[in-house]
Amino acid sequence: MSRLKVPGAELQVPACLDELTTAGTVASGHTDPADWAGLTPAGLSVPSGVPGIQVDGYFPDSSTGNTDHGWNHDSQFVIRLPDHWNGGLVVTGSPGLREQYANDRAIGDWVLARGYAFAATDKGNTGTAFYRDGKAPGDAIAEWNARVTQLNRAARAVVAQRYLRPPSRTLATGMSNGGYLVRWQLENHPELYDGGVDWEGTLWREQGPNLLTFLPPALAAYPRYAAGGAGAEQARQELLAAGFPAGSEFLWPFHHQYYWDLTQRIYREELDPGYDGRQEAGTPFCAPGTPACDADYDYRLRPGSVHEAVAKISLTGRIGKPLITLHGTLDVLLPISQDSDVYARMVADAGRGPLLRYYRIEGGTHVDSLFDAFPGELRPLVPCHRSALAALETWLGRGVPPPAGRTLPRPPAGEDPLTSCPLTA
Repeated sequence: MSRLKVPGAELQVPACLDELTTAGTVASGHTDPADWAGLTPAGLSVPSGVPGIQVDGYFPDSSTGNTDHGWNHDSQFVIRLPDHWNGGLVVTGSPGLREQYANDRAIGDWVLARGYAFAATDKGNTGTAFYRDGKAPGDAIAEWNARVTQLNRAARAVVAQRYLRPPSRTLATGMSNGGYLVRWQLENHPELYDGGVDWEGTLWREQGPNLLTFLPPALAAYPRYAAGGAGAEQARQELLAAGFPAGSEFLWPFHHQYYWDLTQRIYREELDPGYDGRQEAGTPFCAPGTPACDADYDYRLRPGSVHEAVAKISLTGRIGKPLITLHGTLDVLLPISQDSDVYARMVADAGRGPLLRYYRIEGGTHVDSLFDAFPGELRPLVPCHRSALAALETWLGRGVPPPAGRTLPRPPAGEDPLTSCPLTA
Protein backbone atom coordinates (compact mmCIF):
# COMPACT_ATOMS: atom_id res chain seq x y z
CA MET A 1 0.00 0.00 0.00
CA SER A 2 2.84 2.39 0.76
CA ARG A 3 3.92 2.32 -2.89
CA LEU A 4 0.50 3.36 -4.23
CA LYS A 5 0.36 7.02 -5.24
CA VAL A 6 -2.77 8.51 -6.81
CA PRO A 7 -1.50 11.05 -9.36
CA GLY A 8 -2.80 14.53 -8.63
CA ALA A 9 -4.49 13.63 -5.35
CA GLU A 10 -4.31 16.14 -2.52
CA LEU A 11 -5.15 13.43 0.03
CA GLN A 12 -5.20 9.65 -0.18
CA VAL A 13 -5.94 7.13 2.58
CA PRO A 14 -5.26 3.47 1.70
CA ALA A 15 -6.61 0.49 3.61
CA CYS A 16 -6.16 -3.26 3.29
CA LEU A 17 -9.62 -4.82 3.63
CA ASP A 18 -10.86 -8.36 4.01
CA GLU A 19 -13.94 -7.35 1.99
CA LEU A 20 -14.26 -4.68 -0.71
CA THR A 21 -17.98 -5.19 -1.40
CA THR A 22 -20.73 -3.71 0.74
CA ALA A 23 -20.92 -7.07 2.54
CA GLY A 24 -17.91 -5.78 4.46
CA THR A 25 -17.45 -2.07 3.77
CA VAL A 26 -20.64 -1.07 5.59
CA ALA A 27 -19.30 -2.49 8.85
CA SER A 28 -15.73 -1.32 8.26
CA GLY A 29 -16.82 2.23 7.42
CA HIS A 30 -15.42 2.13 3.88
CA THR A 31 -18.71 3.04 2.24
CA ASP A 32 -21.66 5.23 3.15
CA PRO A 33 -25.09 3.57 2.78
CA ALA A 34 -26.69 7.03 2.60
CA ASP A 35 -24.91 7.55 -0.72
CA TRP A 36 -26.70 4.61 -2.35
CA ALA A 37 -29.97 4.56 -0.39
CA GLY A 38 -33.01 4.13 -2.62
CA LEU A 39 -31.15 3.18 -5.80
CA THR A 40 -31.60 -0.61 -5.69
CA PRO A 41 -34.35 -3.08 -4.75
CA ALA A 42 -34.29 -4.24 -1.14
CA GLY A 43 -33.91 -7.87 -2.19
CA LEU A 44 -30.81 -7.39 -4.34
CA SER A 45 -28.19 -9.96 -3.33
CA VAL A 46 -24.81 -8.82 -2.02
CA PRO A 47 -21.75 -10.73 -3.26
CA SER A 48 -18.81 -11.25 -0.92
CA GLY A 49 -15.36 -12.79 -0.79
CA VAL A 50 -13.41 -9.93 -2.40
CA PRO A 51 -10.36 -8.92 -0.34
CA GLY A 52 -8.08 -6.15 -1.51
CA ILE A 53 -6.96 -2.55 -1.14
CA GLN A 54 -9.20 0.51 -1.01
CA VAL A 55 -7.89 4.03 -1.53
CA ASP A 56 -10.07 6.97 -0.50
CA GLY A 57 -9.11 10.56 -1.09
CA TYR A 58 -9.73 13.76 -2.97
CA PHE A 59 -8.26 15.89 -5.71
CA PRO A 60 -7.65 19.64 -5.21
CA ASP A 61 -10.94 21.54 -5.34
CA SER A 62 -12.42 24.71 -3.87
CA SER A 63 -15.98 23.44 -3.24
CA THR A 64 -16.95 21.77 0.01
CA GLY A 65 -20.34 20.07 -0.40
CA ASN A 66 -19.14 16.51 0.19
CA THR A 67 -19.01 15.80 3.94
CA ASP A 68 -17.91 12.15 3.75
CA HIS A 69 -15.17 11.34 6.28
CA GLY A 70 -15.64 14.81 7.75
CA TRP A 71 -13.39 16.16 5.00
CA ASN A 72 -15.88 18.78 3.75
CA HIS A 73 -14.15 18.62 0.39
CA ASP A 74 -15.47 17.85 -3.09
CA SER A 75 -13.76 15.79 -5.80
CA GLN A 76 -13.60 12.81 -3.46
CA PHE A 77 -12.88 9.44 -5.02
CA VAL A 78 -12.63 5.78 -4.10
CA ILE A 79 -10.43 3.23 -5.87
CA ARG A 80 -10.78 -0.47 -5.05
CA LEU A 81 -8.14 -3.04 -6.07
CA PRO A 82 -9.15 -6.69 -5.57
CA ASP A 83 -6.47 -9.25 -4.76
CA HIS A 84 -7.80 -11.49 -7.52
CA TRP A 85 -7.78 -9.16 -10.52
CA ASN A 86 -9.21 -9.96 -13.94
CA GLY A 87 -7.11 -7.31 -15.70
CA GLY A 88 -9.93 -4.76 -16.09
CA LEU A 89 -10.93 -1.40 -14.64
CA VAL A 90 -14.44 0.04 -14.30
CA VAL A 91 -14.74 3.83 -13.93
CA THR A 92 -17.95 5.49 -12.73
CA GLY A 93 -19.41 8.84 -11.76
CA SER A 94 -22.21 9.15 -9.24
CA PRO A 95 -25.88 9.38 -10.24
CA GLY A 96 -27.92 12.40 -9.28
CA LEU A 97 -25.96 14.71 -7.01
CA ARG A 98 -24.74 11.94 -4.75
CA GLU A 99 -21.28 11.21 -3.42
CA GLN A 100 -18.60 8.75 -4.50
CA TYR A 101 -20.09 5.61 -2.90
CA ALA A 102 -23.44 5.94 -4.68
CA ASN A 103 -22.66 3.15 -7.17
CA ASP A 104 -21.39 0.68 -4.58
CA ARG A 105 -24.52 -1.51 -4.40
CA ALA A 106 -25.84 -1.19 -7.94
CA ILE A 107 -22.52 -1.51 -9.79
CA GLY A 108 -19.45 -1.79 -7.56
CA ASP A 109 -20.35 -5.01 -5.74
CA TRP A 110 -20.95 -6.93 -8.95
CA VAL A 111 -17.92 -5.76 -10.91
CA LEU A 112 -15.61 -6.30 -7.93
CA ALA A 113 -16.93 -9.85 -7.59
CA ARG A 114 -16.01 -10.38 -11.27
CA GLY A 115 -12.46 -9.27 -10.54
CA TYR A 116 -12.47 -5.71 -11.86
CA ALA A 117 -10.68 -2.83 -10.21
CA PHE A 118 -13.29 -0.14 -9.52
CA ALA A 119 -13.00 3.65 -9.36
CA ALA A 120 -15.73 6.17 -8.56
CA THR A 121 -15.95 9.95 -8.17
CA ASP A 122 -18.44 12.38 -6.65
CA LYS A 123 -18.06 14.39 -9.91
CA GLY A 124 -16.59 17.47 -8.22
CA ASN A 125 -19.72 18.95 -6.62
CA THR A 126 -22.57 17.41 -4.66
CA GLY A 127 -25.94 18.15 -3.11
CA THR A 128 -28.92 20.23 -4.18
CA ALA A 129 -26.91 23.46 -4.10
CA PHE A 130 -24.34 22.11 -6.56
CA TYR A 131 -25.05 25.08 -8.84
CA ARG A 132 -23.09 27.35 -6.48
CA ASP A 133 -19.90 25.78 -7.84
CA GLY A 134 -18.20 27.27 -10.88
CA LYS A 135 -17.82 30.78 -12.22
CA ALA A 136 -20.35 30.70 -15.06
CA PRO A 137 -23.60 28.88 -15.88
CA GLY A 138 -22.93 25.28 -16.83
CA ASP A 139 -19.53 25.15 -15.14
CA ALA A 140 -20.63 22.83 -12.33
CA ILE A 141 -21.91 20.18 -14.76
CA ALA A 142 -18.92 20.63 -17.05
CA GLU A 143 -16.70 19.85 -14.06
CA TRP A 144 -18.34 16.43 -13.79
CA ASN A 145 -16.85 15.43 -17.12
CA ALA A 146 -13.40 16.73 -16.22
CA ARG A 147 -13.42 14.86 -12.92
CA VAL A 148 -14.25 11.53 -14.55
CA THR A 149 -11.41 12.03 -17.03
CA GLN A 150 -9.10 12.90 -14.14
CA LEU A 151 -10.15 9.81 -12.19
CA ASN A 152 -9.69 7.54 -15.20
CA ARG A 153 -6.11 8.63 -15.71
CA ALA A 154 -5.29 8.44 -12.01
CA ALA A 155 -6.93 5.04 -11.52
CA ARG A 156 -5.14 3.56 -14.52
CA ALA A 157 -1.83 4.64 -12.98
CA VAL A 158 -2.74 3.16 -9.58
CA VAL A 159 -3.77 -0.12 -11.22
CA ALA A 160 -0.38 -0.28 -12.93
CA GLN A 161 1.35 0.35 -9.61
CA ARG A 162 -0.63 -2.36 -7.85
CA TYR A 163 -0.53 -5.10 -10.48
CA LEU A 164 2.69 -4.10 -12.31
CA ARG A 165 0.85 -3.66 -15.61
CA PRO A 166 -1.83 -1.30 -16.91
CA PRO A 167 -5.43 -2.47 -17.27
CA SER A 168 -6.07 -4.53 -20.38
CA ARG A 169 -9.63 -3.21 -20.52
CA THR A 170 -11.17 -0.01 -19.16
CA LEU A 171 -14.96 0.33 -19.07
CA ALA A 172 -17.14 3.35 -18.29
CA THR A 173 -20.55 2.87 -16.74
CA GLY A 174 -23.09 4.74 -14.67
CA MET A 175 -26.76 5.52 -14.18
CA SER A 176 -28.70 8.75 -14.74
CA ASN A 177 -26.15 11.58 -14.50
CA GLY A 178 -23.56 8.81 -14.40
CA GLY A 179 -24.91 7.52 -17.72
CA TYR A 180 -24.55 11.01 -19.18
CA LEU A 181 -20.90 10.88 -18.14
CA VAL A 182 -20.43 7.58 -19.99
CA ARG A 183 -21.83 9.11 -23.18
CA TRP A 184 -19.69 12.23 -22.85
CA GLN A 185 -16.51 10.24 -22.15
CA LEU A 186 -16.98 7.95 -25.15
CA GLU A 187 -17.64 10.98 -27.34
CA ASN A 188 -14.76 13.13 -26.08
CA HIS A 189 -12.14 10.71 -24.70
CA PRO A 190 -12.62 7.37 -26.46
CA GLU A 191 -8.86 6.80 -26.23
CA LEU A 192 -9.23 6.24 -22.48
CA TYR A 193 -11.86 3.48 -22.73
CA ASP A 194 -12.61 0.24 -24.50
CA GLY A 195 -16.39 0.61 -24.15
CA GLY A 196 -19.23 1.55 -21.84
CA VAL A 197 -22.68 0.82 -20.51
CA ASP A 198 -25.04 3.79 -20.16
CA TRP A 199 -27.89 3.19 -17.71
CA GLU A 200 -30.61 5.79 -18.55
CA GLY A 201 -28.16 8.62 -19.00
CA THR A 202 -29.35 12.22 -18.85
CA LEU A 203 -29.58 13.86 -22.27
CA TRP A 204 -28.24 17.39 -22.56
CA ARG A 205 -28.82 18.88 -26.01
CA GLU A 206 -28.73 22.57 -26.81
CA GLN A 207 -31.70 22.45 -29.19
CA GLY A 208 -33.61 20.12 -26.88
CA PRO A 209 -35.07 17.96 -25.65
CA ASN A 210 -33.51 18.27 -22.23
CA LEU A 211 -34.69 18.53 -18.62
CA LEU A 212 -35.64 22.17 -19.08
CA THR A 213 -38.01 21.39 -21.95
CA PHE A 214 -40.14 18.58 -20.48
CA LEU A 215 -40.21 19.23 -16.72
CA PRO A 216 -41.97 22.65 -16.80
CA PRO A 217 -45.02 21.27 -18.68
CA ALA A 218 -45.24 18.51 -16.07
CA LEU A 219 -45.14 21.03 -13.23
CA ALA A 220 -47.86 23.10 -14.89
CA ALA A 221 -50.19 20.22 -15.74
CA TYR A 222 -49.84 17.76 -12.87
CA PRO A 223 -51.73 19.76 -10.17
CA ARG A 224 -54.74 20.01 -12.50
CA TYR A 225 -54.52 16.29 -13.24
CA ALA A 226 -54.29 15.43 -9.52
CA ALA A 227 -57.23 17.68 -8.66
CA GLY A 228 -59.54 15.64 -10.88
CA GLY A 229 -62.68 17.13 -12.32
CA ALA A 230 -63.33 18.47 -15.79
CA GLY A 231 -59.76 19.59 -16.47
CA ALA A 232 -58.02 16.37 -15.42
CA GLU A 233 -58.07 14.62 -18.78
CA GLN A 234 -56.78 17.69 -20.60
CA ALA A 235 -53.94 17.93 -18.07
CA ARG A 236 -53.17 14.24 -18.58
CA GLN A 237 -52.93 14.79 -22.32
CA GLU A 238 -50.50 17.66 -21.71
CA LEU A 239 -48.27 15.36 -19.66
CA LEU A 240 -48.37 12.73 -22.36
CA ALA A 241 -47.56 15.36 -24.99
CA ALA A 242 -44.54 16.44 -22.92
CA GLY A 243 -43.20 12.87 -23.22
CA PHE A 244 -44.40 11.13 -20.07
CA PRO A 245 -45.48 7.63 -21.15
CA ALA A 246 -49.04 6.43 -21.03
CA GLY A 247 -49.37 3.79 -18.34
CA SER A 248 -46.95 5.59 -16.00
CA GLU A 249 -49.67 7.61 -14.25
CA PHE A 250 -49.28 5.60 -11.02
CA LEU A 251 -45.73 6.99 -10.75
CA TRP A 252 -46.64 10.65 -11.25
CA PRO A 253 -47.58 11.52 -7.62
CA PHE A 254 -44.23 10.31 -6.27
CA HIS A 255 -42.21 12.06 -8.96
CA HIS A 256 -44.11 15.31 -8.60
CA GLN A 257 -43.50 15.32 -4.87
CA TYR A 258 -39.84 14.27 -4.87
CA TYR A 259 -38.26 14.80 -8.28
CA TRP A 260 -39.88 17.03 -10.89
CA ASP A 261 -40.01 20.30 -8.97
CA LEU A 262 -36.61 20.07 -7.27
CA THR A 263 -34.85 18.82 -10.41
CA GLN A 264 -36.26 21.60 -12.57
CA ARG A 265 -35.38 24.36 -10.14
CA ILE A 266 -31.80 23.40 -9.34
CA TYR A 267 -30.75 22.55 -12.90
CA ARG A 268 -32.43 25.68 -14.19
CA GLU A 269 -30.49 27.65 -11.56
CA GLU A 270 -27.27 26.04 -12.80
CA LEU A 271 -27.94 26.88 -16.45
CA ASP A 272 -30.20 29.92 -16.27
CA PRO A 273 -29.70 31.72 -12.92
CA GLY A 274 -31.09 34.97 -14.32
CA TYR A 275 -34.60 33.58 -14.74
CA ASP A 276 -35.53 34.29 -11.12
CA GLY A 277 -33.26 37.29 -10.60
CA ARG A 278 -31.46 37.31 -7.28
CA GLN A 279 -33.61 34.51 -5.91
CA GLU A 280 -31.84 31.16 -5.72
CA ALA A 281 -33.47 28.12 -7.37
CA GLY A 282 -36.95 29.55 -7.61
CA THR A 283 -40.06 28.92 -5.52
CA PRO A 284 -40.89 25.31 -4.64
CA PHE A 285 -44.20 24.06 -6.09
CA CYS A 286 -45.23 27.50 -7.31
CA ALA A 287 -48.48 27.84 -9.24
CA PRO A 288 -48.35 28.95 -12.88
CA GLY A 289 -48.58 32.71 -13.04
CA THR A 290 -46.43 33.23 -9.94
CA PRO A 291 -43.54 35.58 -10.84
CA ALA A 292 -40.51 33.63 -12.08
CA CYS A 293 -42.29 30.33 -11.55
CA ASP A 294 -40.53 27.31 -13.00
CA ALA A 295 -43.88 25.86 -14.08
CA ASP A 296 -43.97 28.71 -16.63
CA TYR A 297 -40.38 28.25 -17.79
CA ASP A 298 -39.98 28.18 -21.59
CA TYR A 299 -36.47 27.17 -22.60
CA ARG A 300 -37.05 28.13 -26.24
CA LEU A 301 -37.59 31.79 -25.30
CA ARG A 302 -34.60 32.17 -23.01
CA PRO A 303 -31.59 34.29 -24.04
CA GLY A 304 -28.77 32.95 -26.16
CA SER A 305 -26.49 32.83 -23.12
CA VAL A 306 -28.70 30.12 -21.64
CA HIS A 307 -28.47 28.03 -24.77
CA GLU A 308 -24.71 28.57 -24.77
CA ALA A 309 -24.54 27.22 -21.21
CA VAL A 310 -26.41 24.09 -22.28
CA ALA A 311 -24.21 23.76 -25.37
CA LYS A 312 -21.20 23.66 -23.04
CA ILE A 313 -22.41 20.32 -21.65
CA SER A 314 -24.28 18.97 -24.69
CA LEU A 315 -23.86 15.56 -26.26
CA THR A 316 -23.31 14.95 -29.98
CA GLY A 317 -23.79 11.21 -30.51
CA ARG A 318 -20.25 10.91 -31.91
CA ILE A 319 -19.18 8.01 -29.71
CA GLY A 320 -15.79 6.49 -30.45
CA LYS A 321 -16.06 3.13 -28.67
CA PRO A 322 -18.79 0.48 -28.25
CA LEU A 323 -21.70 1.58 -26.07
CA ILE A 324 -24.70 -0.29 -24.67
CA THR A 325 -27.58 1.94 -23.55
CA LEU A 326 -30.43 0.78 -21.29
CA HIS A 327 -33.57 2.76 -20.50
CA GLY A 328 -36.87 1.84 -18.86
CA THR A 329 -40.06 2.49 -20.79
CA LEU A 330 -41.76 3.79 -17.62
CA ASP A 331 -39.06 6.28 -16.68
CA VAL A 332 -40.89 9.44 -15.59
CA LEU A 333 -37.89 11.49 -14.49
CA LEU A 334 -36.11 11.19 -17.85
CA PRO A 335 -38.90 10.02 -20.19
CA ILE A 336 -37.50 7.58 -22.72
CA SER A 337 -39.00 9.40 -25.71
CA GLN A 338 -37.21 12.59 -24.65
CA ASP A 339 -33.91 10.95 -23.79
CA SER A 340 -32.46 7.65 -24.97
CA ASP A 341 -34.74 7.36 -28.01
CA VAL A 342 -33.33 10.72 -29.08
CA TYR A 343 -29.75 9.84 -28.22
CA ALA A 344 -29.92 6.63 -30.27
CA ARG A 345 -31.00 8.71 -33.27
CA MET A 346 -28.15 11.13 -32.61
CA VAL A 347 -25.64 8.28 -32.66
CA ALA A 348 -27.09 6.98 -35.92
CA ASP A 349 -27.11 10.45 -37.47
CA ALA A 350 -23.46 10.88 -36.50
CA GLY A 351 -22.61 7.70 -38.43
CA ARG A 352 -21.73 5.77 -35.27
CA GLY A 353 -24.72 3.40 -35.25
CA PRO A 354 -22.62 0.19 -35.43
CA LEU A 355 -21.02 1.16 -32.09
CA LEU A 356 -24.36 1.32 -30.24
CA ARG A 357 -26.72 -1.31 -28.90
CA TYR A 358 -29.84 0.26 -27.38
CA TYR A 359 -32.26 -1.74 -25.24
CA ARG A 360 -35.59 -0.32 -24.11
CA ILE A 361 -36.53 -2.17 -20.91
CA GLU A 362 -40.28 -2.76 -20.71
CA GLY A 363 -41.60 -1.84 -17.27
CA GLY A 364 -38.39 -0.24 -16.04
CA THR A 365 -38.41 3.12 -14.29
CA HIS A 366 -35.73 5.56 -13.21
CA VAL A 367 -35.18 4.36 -9.63
CA ASP A 368 -35.03 0.62 -8.99
CA SER A 369 -36.19 0.93 -5.39
CA LEU A 370 -39.69 1.74 -6.70
CA PHE A 371 -39.89 -1.92 -7.72
CA ASP A 372 -40.45 -2.69 -4.02
CA ALA A 373 -43.51 -0.43 -3.95
CA PHE A 374 -44.92 -1.56 -7.32
CA PRO A 375 -43.69 -5.14 -7.94
CA GLY A 376 -46.64 -5.90 -10.21
CA GLU A 377 -46.13 -2.86 -12.43
CA LEU A 378 -42.35 -2.41 -12.51
CA ARG A 379 -39.16 -4.37 -13.04
CA PRO A 380 -35.67 -3.44 -11.82
CA LEU A 381 -32.97 -2.51 -14.31
CA VAL A 382 -30.01 -3.75 -12.27
CA PRO A 383 -30.07 -7.28 -13.79
CA CYS A 384 -30.27 -5.71 -17.26
CA HIS A 385 -27.19 -3.64 -16.45
CA ARG A 386 -25.33 -6.78 -15.41
CA SER A 387 -26.36 -8.58 -18.59
CA ALA A 388 -25.20 -5.56 -20.59
CA LEU A 389 -21.78 -5.53 -18.94
CA ALA A 390 -21.38 -9.24 -19.62
CA ALA A 391 -22.44 -8.67 -23.24
CA LEU A 392 -19.94 -5.82 -23.55
CA GLU A 393 -17.19 -8.14 -22.32
CA THR A 394 -18.06 -10.60 -25.10
CA TRP A 395 -18.25 -7.79 -27.66
CA LEU A 396 -14.79 -6.54 -26.74
CA GLY A 397 -13.16 -9.88 -26.01
CA ARG A 398 -14.46 -11.99 -28.88
CA GLY A 399 -15.59 -9.35 -31.33
CA VAL A 400 -19.15 -10.63 -31.11
CA PRO A 401 -21.59 -7.72 -30.71
CA PRO A 402 -24.78 -8.18 -28.70
CA PRO A 403 -28.10 -8.69 -30.50
CA ALA A 404 -29.60 -5.72 -32.27
CA GLY A 405 -31.22 -3.22 -29.93
CA ARG A 406 -34.91 -3.62 -29.22
CA THR A 407 -37.50 -3.49 -26.46
CA LEU A 408 -36.87 -6.26 -23.93
CA PRO A 409 -40.14 -7.73 -22.64
CA ARG A 410 -40.84 -8.29 -18.98
CA PRO A 411 -39.45 -11.54 -17.51
CA PRO A 412 -41.84 -14.45 -18.03
CA ALA A 413 -43.79 -15.80 -15.09
CA GLY A 414 -41.62 -17.82 -12.77
CA GLU A 415 -38.38 -15.96 -13.46
CA ASP A 416 -36.85 -13.80 -10.73
CA PRO A 417 -36.98 -10.13 -11.84
CA LEU A 418 -33.98 -9.39 -9.62
CA THR A 419 -31.75 -11.67 -11.66
CA SER A 420 -33.41 -12.18 -15.06
CA CYS A 421 -32.81 -9.86 -18.00
CA PRO A 422 -31.25 -11.71 -20.92
CA LEU A 423 -30.51 -9.43 -23.85
CA THR A 424 -31.36 -12.29 -26.21
CA ALA A 425 -34.82 -13.07 -24.78
